[in-house]
Amino acid sequence: MTLNEIRDQAITPALALLPALMAEKRAQVDQLMLTAHLQEAPNREQCQLPIRPGKCGPARGIWQFERGGGVAGVLRHKSSRDAAIAACRALGIEPTVDGVFAALPGQVDVIDAVFARLLFWTDPLPLPELGDVEGAWQYYLRNWRPGAYERGTPPERRKLRQKWGANYARVLETLQVAA
Repeated sequence: MTLNEIRDQAITPALALLPALMAEKRAQVDQLMLTAHLQEAPNREQCQLPIRPGKCGPARGIWQFERGGGVAGVLRHKSSRDAAIAACRALGIEPTVDGVFAALPGQVDVIDAVFARLLFWTDPLPLPELGDVEGAWQYYLRNWRPGAYERGTPPERRKLRQKWGANYARVLETLQVAA
């Protein structure tokens, strides 16, 4: 599935389930969400790549949400809770941590996109401007709190930041071509 297909088949329907305010600055929303997706699951992995063969890691869906992390956080945060519950009900998903976590590997990635947008929505700071790679990186780190970065050595962190820069450029180019 291409980035444009993810935007059209997951992000656009997800935003239609959320308050209109969450779709404002659409180019910035798409940029941030698609770059985060590439950072987390570049091959659309629905199950976090395992440490042990045959076992899923703790995250699910193409934005790699963990049950007790992003899923629980979005369902409990005062600025995302009501929209999350409404979107879950519209998709026929039980609006609980277990219900959402079980649905993440399916739903044509719409529930994943709902939760990705809502997780970014919980940040009190505005979305980074389009082209602000470092601002977007900091926004992502603050909201996703990726374990590979938090536990990483300085060289590993540099590699993840370089990956972000490459992913950001790829998304920016894709969005500009589609415009």
